Amino acid sequence: MILRIVCCALSMLALAACTETRFESTPGDKIVACDPAWKGLWVDASANASKSEPDELAFRVDQECRFFMLERPEKDGPPKQIHIPLNYVHDQGKNYLVIADNQLGEVVDLAPVHGIKPVPKKSFFIARYEVDHDRLRIYPVDAKRSASLVIDEVLDGTVDASNKQLHVYIQGDRAKVLDIVRNKKIFAEKPDAEVRRIKLSLEQYERKRSARRAGKSP
Repeated sequence: MILRIVCCALSMLALAACTETRFESTPGDKIVACDPAWKGLWVDASANASKSEPDELAFRVDQECRFFMLERPEKDGPPKQIHIPLNYVHDQGKNYLVIADNQLGEVVDLAPVHGIKPVPKKSFFIARYEVDHDRLRIYPVDAKRSASLVIDEVLDGTVDASNKQLHVYIQGDRAKVLDIVRNKKIFAEKPDAEVRRIKLSLEQYERKRSARRAGKSP
């Protein structure tokens, strides 16, 4: 599972390769590589969480603040850990997650940005997030809303809405993108990913999971 977090969600991405919004720049200059509030092991806590595996893995952030997406290639096999560099922006009491598209090659095959030549070497996915103690909610960009803003010339960019896909690219320097996330209603009103932190190491979690699946007490 790529947890709707990094595939339909890290969910901001909506990386089902059918709906996405990318930005030319990061929001502002005050971007950091660590938010300590993310440290720990997180599991799916959404309404769509698996009933058979209610606490199935989502991701972990280690003590060095490295983000690892956890994917289980085999149902009863060990999780595969995929490192994805994340960045964070804190602005006016809001928190934003930023991922460069050129860091996602191991996760998804992304097409080049539509309608821009020369093709930019990289662009960025942005999401808003909230951390409430041991709960984390991620709000993706609403691609349809951002596409409308581009079509109406409120924002600069391009829109590709063909073959039942929607690809939006929003142009602007860092100051412009920061203004957009501050003042334009581009984010979804409801979180597209929700996870909770558990007080276990990955090794402890795996032992507990294995025992549960075998019908034994951990």
